Amino acid sequence: MNLEQLQTFFAAYSPIIMLVVMYLAFHFFLIRPQKAEKARREDMLQHLHKGNKVMTVGGIYGEILELKDNVIDLKVAEQVVIQVARASISVNLTQGNSVKDEPTEKTSSEEQ
Repeated sequence: MNLEQLQTFFAAYSPIIMLVVMYLAFHFFLIRPQKAEKARREDMLQHLHKGNKVMTVGGIYGEILELKDNVIDLKVAEQVVIQVARASISVNLTQGNSVKDEPTEKTSSEEQ
């Protein structure tokens, strides 16, 4: 290929090449991280357990008392239990461990 043919090739196909480059950039910087976040959130929602401390999307903190299919009974204060949709949980504050499963370790300040 001589220089004139190369220039003609890039002049004809440069819009297509730019579209491919833009698609790849969008895929790696927007679509892949969004899919990973969605998978992480779905995993978190599937692994909720009784006793987990959670925060809802509305900012309500509570402890899970009972799990049903798509409804969670959430204890937000003494003798105050609300029902929320499973999808409304935004953060699992106990990171998958129920309160009963957490080891009770003493820190050095507690031992003295």
